[in-house]
Amino acid sequence: MKRARRILLGLLLIAALLAFYAFRIEPRRLVVRRDSIAIAGWPASYPPIRLAVISDIHAGSPFIDEAKLARLVTLTNEQHPDFIFILGDSVIQDVRGGQFMPPETCAHILSGLRARYGVYGVLGNHDVWLNGDRVKAAYDNVGIPTLVNETRTIAVDGGNVTLAGLADLWTQKPDLTIVDRAPSPVIVLTHEPDIFPRISSHAALTLAGHTHGGQVNLPFIGRHIVPSRYGQRYAYGHVVENGKQLYVTSGVGTSIIPVRFGVTPEVLLLEVRSANQAPHPSPTTHSSATP
Repeated sequence: MKRARRILLGLLLIAALLAFYAFRIEPRRLVVRRDSIAIAGWPASYPPIRLAVISDIHAGSPFIDEAKLARLVTLTNEQHPDFIFILGDSVIQDVRGGQFMPPETCAHILSGLRARYGVYGVLGNHDVWLNGDRVKAAYDNVGIPTLVNETRTIAVDGGNVTLAGLADLWTQKPDLTIVDRAPSPVIVLTHEPDIFPRISSHAALTLAGHTHGGQVNLPFIGRHIVPSRYGQRYAYGHVVENGKQLYVTSGVGTSIIPVRFGVTPEVLLLEVRSANQAPHPSPTTHSSATP
């Protein structure tokens, strides 16, 4: 009996430590996760470009205060990206354990982001639930264009890249025709990855957030709770289907329950290159963790 009690106490202690880590430690962290992907349709004459992808900040949620946003800006700028993309859900409503942060405050702090070819964003479902026009205006007013069924063609080394920013899938009506009409190569910016099967192969790459990587990734079980009709299919990372490419970031903040386990908050630094080009050293690495 004593041995059984010791085992039980040990298991309870382990469970308590894991819960403490999931609720108090991992949600506070922020890392840069690097990866490099080759795209067959990417022009070989273009040098590789570096994309910093930020999503699901949920400013005002637990662990995401103004100081954390300032750290996010500094960490992202230290990567010297060519583009920075903010993929929606900057805000959150009915914060449990946090304090509501106006989108104007969040946008003002993020206006410190710097990228060679600019910073661009799209709206997420929480942004629209709060007030999509207000959130869009907050970012537009600080020089971060928020694209709602809009395209921008940007001159880069070697030619042009077109950004196609889609309206939020849950709360608005994405116009997929803007992708087909856009000059190649096209990078699609969207909040929810569930739109991916409907995006044509004219798009070189689709970038998304929304899922938070499930927030919890358990051994042998995986990412059990993902806000997607496809379950874990588009929960996180690089997906290739029918010759099309999608990359989903786990984002920065939390929603509903302020927990993360095995899904560290991240800034994704993604190198995009032609299939004929070799990747830079050390892809798919983590660095610059912050407590």
